[in-house]
Amino acid sequence: MLAAALQDGTAHRTSTFEVFARRLPDGRRYGVVAGVERVLDAIDNFRFGDDELATVSKFLDPDTVSWLADYRFTGNISGYQEGELYFPGSPVLTVSGTFGECVLLETVVLSIINHDSAIASAATRMVSAAQGRTLIEMGSRRTHEEAAVAAARAAYIAGFTATSNVEAARRHGVPRAGTSAHAFTLLHTDADGPNEVAAFRSQIEAHGVGTTLLVDTYDITTGVENAIAVAGPDLNAVRIDSGDLGVLARQVRDQLDRLGATQTKIVVSGDLDEYSIAALRAEPVDAYGVGTSVVTGSGAPTAGMVYKLVEVDGIPVAKRSSNKETKGGAKAVVRTARDSGVVTAEVIYSASSAPPNAPNARIITQDLVHGGERTASPVTLEEARQNTAAGLATLPWEGLALSRGEPAIPTRFIDEEAHP
Repeated sequence: MLAAALQDGTAHRTSTFEVFARRLPDGRRYGVVAGVERVLDAIDNFRFGDDELATVSKFLDPDTVSWLADYRFTGNISGYQEGELYFPGSPVLTVSGTFGECVLLETVVLSIINHDSAIASAATRMVSAAQGRTLIEMGSRRTHEEAAVAAARAAYIAGFTATSNVEAARRHGVPRAGTSAHAFTLLHTDADGPNEVAAFRSQIEAHGVGTTLLVDTYDITTGVENAIAVAGPDLNAVRIDSGDLGVLARQVRDQLDRLGATQTKIVVSGDLDEYSIAALRAEPVDAYGVGTSVVTGSGAPTAGMVYKLVEVDGIPVAKRSSNKETKGGAKAVVRTARDSGVVTAEVIYSASSAPPNAPNARIITQDLVHGGERTASPVTLEEARQNTAAGLATLPWEGLALSRGEPAIPTRFIDEEAHP
């Protein structure tokens, strides 16, 4: 596309691309935008060095290769801040500049925003189900090594407490946490057989009683007994990783209390998702370790966002393909709410117009990049996390349900109704 557009001159036409999802994953009520700061960093560093130029020169003409050698994004980007909620049709990002400089960014933008938003959207459902209890992201072994780092970051934005991925802690500042594995307990086997006490003693000597002991490698009742015998009643936590977690949590809580370890917490793990977390709400569980489900989007591994051209030289353009129609023109968004703060609608209007005069309207679309330069300080991880928590607090109660249903609020395009 770029080579042809450079040849016929259209690569230099002012163009606007829009990132949005036509619909939410089946049954979901809302989405969470994550990855915006990673996208902006990626665009800022999008360059064609010698190696990249050598690769593209094998199939591109010299003029196009020369153009790529000098590539810098010099356009404008507006959109949703990291951690903001989104709904069907929400223009999450709007990228404007020449056609050439914008069209190159489609894959890098979508690959980041689709992955991170899918993880954050699934993770918020788990956070809602946990109702304030600790959630630890533990899914690194169930996804690509780079996706694991991004997933840990997205889950933290959604409200997870920590991650077991140390690279996510180093690179993004996500709090880290973890426990030992069954292998460590099995390691402490000698000629006389398994020695769970030796494994627990080793861990306590290395890390103190603030650690978490995995108690279900063998018999869980004996495991709890051994854990308290070694660590004493001030042991921080025990972890259960298998079996009927609800039944076992009750049994372990009773046993811990009888042993005087009334403050020792119970951590559960093992193929948890938002539904199993919700099912355990009535049980004496203090923390959840979630792996596969969170890093794979709990059945929705992509947010389904697209990157579509919506305006050329100020002229709206739109697809008319069946089931893939788009709405032309650059857009912006306000979100309306009741006096109580509960949101009522996602109102999308022309970016060239003034915001609609709607009651309790909050402007969602923010300027992010102008002339290729950031217009404001990056949103920190903690700020993104606060954005998500604040957004969830404004949803109508049915919007937080795990059951299938329509989006929590409707999306309204201003050209379809009278201006408020």
